Amino acid sequence: MLKKLDIRDMIYAGFFAALIAVLGYVVIPLPFSPVPITGQTLAVMLAGSVLTPLQAGLSVLTFIFIGAVGLPVFSGGAAGIGVIVGTKGGYLLGFLIGAIIISLIKGKGNSLPRMIFACITGGILIVYILGVPWLSYITGMGINKAITVGALPFIPGDILKAIIAGFIAKKINAHRRNRHA
Repeated sequence: MLKKLDIRDMIYAGFFAALIAVLGYVVIPLPFSPVPITGQTLAVMLAGSVLTPLQAGLSVLTFIFIGAVGLPVFSGGAAGIGVIVGTKGGYLLGFLIGAIIISLIKGKGNSLPRMIFACITGGILIVYILGVPWLSYITGMGINKAITVGALPFIPGDILKAIIAGFIAKKINAHRRNRHA
């Protein structure tokens, strides 16, 4: 049976939804790709690394919902259902599933290697597994081209984001545990 949401769950989800949105304004467009570099993947990795699976999923779902109804929260201030069904849709779905996977992998522990592994698995692999085929389908480009423009250029930066998220989450989680001890 699923846990009932309490006010703390909603506050955490709202905070991380806002963080994902704010970091969407950190955009580096790439001339060869319809997908820009953003800070959103870092925020998604942090949500999964700090929150429970329920909270992490709710935070990303909230972010996607507010973007779908027209608030400019997607990368570069984009909004609307068109973004979800466009080239970025698979990546957004990857954010949702990836945040939950990160939280499940990291579990209740606070090991840095496990945290980084969780971020790489959920925040990179899952996002690309869903985002790249979606990009290929929507644009009509072949899967190899979609990998070339929708994944490969981002891997070094995403690995760096996973390491940064791991370090930040380790500190946050240690602080939260000490406060509740």
